[in-house]
Amino acid sequence: MSAPTGSVPGPRPEPSTGPEPTAGRSPRSLARRRRREALLRFAREYARNRAGMFGLVSLLVIGALASTAPLFIDQTHLTVTGAPGDPFQPPGGDYPLGTDNFGRSVLDLIIWGARVSLTVGLLATFVSVSLGTLAGITAGHFGSSGGTGGRVVASIIMRVTDWFLVLPTLVLAVALAAVLPRGTGTIILAIGLTVWPATARLVRAQTLAVEARPYVERARALGGGHAHVMGWHVLPNVMPVVLAQTTLLVATSIIAESTLAFLGMGDPTTISWGALLQAARTSGAISAGIWWYIVPPGLAIAVVALSFTLCGRAVEAVINPRLRGRS
Repeated sequence: MSAPTGSVPGPRPEPSTGPEPTAGRSPRSLARRRRREALLRFAREYARNRAGMFGLVSLLVIGALASTAPLFIDQTHLTVTGAPGDPFQPPGGDYPLGTDNFGRSVLDLIIWGARVSLTVGLLATFVSVSLGTLAGITAGHFGSSGGTGGRVVASIIMRVTDWFLVLPTLVLAVALAAVLPRGTGTIILAIGLTVWPATARLVRAQTLAVEARPYVERARALGGGHAHVMGWHVLPNVMPVVLAQTTLLVATSIIAESTLAFLGMGDPTTISWGALLQAARTSGAISAGIWWYIVPPGLAIAVVALSFTLCGRAVEAVINPRLRGRS
């Protein structure tokens, strides 16, 4: 039978089963698509880590309570003159965690203190990670491709890093907090300026690995300067390591803040978990066995530190596939 008039017989087109065509798409749209796919893969791998999800959920709950505290806590009840209860009242229906030496609710103090402790921990970590990342990338880049002068600069940076690394962190933080004016900003600077060396050494090692890759050599051959290579090629590739290090350092910063506040280096008018422990010590709650004034702030510090550590380990497991079987 002949084909109908006007039709041209030919093979039927097969359905496409491969990836979507990329013709006509701009490089920026392709880059955005790859970033979205990478984020989705990261979220899926992270969701499989039950310990990491437990830490994330715990931090979300604590963060929600801290951010919404002004909505359900009367700030006048947190003052010494506006305390609603009796001093050292044991836990009961009105006060689930009892009261402090002034009659303030310990539960309200812990929820309100989370605002300061989390803020100090996050800001101190930001300062520390920023310094460590800048020092690590600079030392790694100029040490591998900066010539004789670059190697001298890298050597000086790493010797300063080693000097800070061997100093006792707590002693140096106490010294800085004692010299500078007392306050929350002083604690943030004291912590941020003392815990950055570990990040610097980790970022430097990752930078040296990235600098040896072929596309970095091509960027240099095409005329890319130091700022271009560090900003566009090295920094994006070390950011996963920086992210994992950040989640781990937040726990360290919160514990350091609590320690400094417990030693009396913080602002006495600021409510934080460390300040609560320091107030419990000075009020004689430890010798009197008033556990509801001592145990809850310590548990809050432990839970938040553990949650950030679990999140950090989960991020490390996602970034490094060799660690997935150990998490």
